[in-house]
Amino acid sequence: MDIRYVQSFVAVLECGSIAKAARQLDLTSAAVAARIRSLEELLGVPLLRRSGRFVRPTAEGLRILENAHVVLRSVRDLQAVAQHVDAQTGELRLGVFVSAMTCILPPVLQRIYSRYPELAIFAEPGSSINLCHKVASGELDAAIVVEPQFAIPKTCEWHLLRSEPLVVVAPRKMKQRQAHELLQNEPFIRYSRSVSGGQLADRYLWDHGIHPRQRLEIDGLLAIVELVAAGIGVSLIPDWSSMWSPSLPVACIPLPGEAPVRKIGLIAARHAPSAALSKALAGEIADVLRKLGPAAR
Repeated sequence: MDIRYVQSFVAVLECGSIAKAARQLDLTSAAVAARIRSLEELLGVPLLRRSGRFVRPTAEGLRILENAHVVLRSVRDLQAVAQHVDAQTGELRLGVFVSAMTCILPPVLQRIYSRYPELAIFAEPGSSINLCHKVASGELDAAIVVEPQFAIPKTCEWHLLRSEPLVVVAPRKMKQRQAHELLQNEPFIRYSRSVSGGQLADRYLWDHGIHPRQRLEIDGLLAIVELVAAGIGVSLIPDWSSMWSPSLPVACIPLPGEAPVRKIGLIAARHAPSAALSKALAGEIADVLRKLGPAAR
């Protein structure tokens, strides 16, 4: 199979038409159409359906699309290794845990693109556990994740970026009250136990014999803070006070003694072509997070 057939198939779907893909690939429309027909003949299934000037993938085309992207990325990685291409001008496949997509990713990308303007980034949201597995399997080069409870695979390396102690978040008018008293007596908004931060909070409550009056369980730190600001209840979450607006009428109340800590870091494939770039980006990301404000107390 000629890799150019796969390249043309992906380009047509990304552009939405054969004509636009042809301009992008610097080919004639007839040449691109011929490549697609050749790929369809090789695979024995139709991949595109035409609707006027536009094209859409068939069910078979959709099924192979992700694998087609993987094939093209693998070829680019192979070329980078063979030709010693500067990774700063290549593509980085970066995973980002969901809560970080709106708070951490924008300033991180702003910093990265100011340093590496030719770098192309493919960003994939997901749970920290799934993203770790994708880095270990080679589907992603690196991922910003919450530190997993299992051991980091030997094929990967871990760069700590930020430590976030658990804090009680309450309406500002309650800032003089004690953390445990708030958790025991006020309506409680629980950070979802499906994610590691929520599991950390749940263990703390259990260990200290605190049985809150749960009103709601939800995944999303900023959503929780907005609910607290609206007077819905109090919550126990990792300290993200540097991520939300200082105008919100909420207060962070520290736990007594040493609080449990959630750790955010970068997991990167150790021997990928992008390994050196991932290591450099870990430093850039850590610097961005330091400027947002230290979470550890």
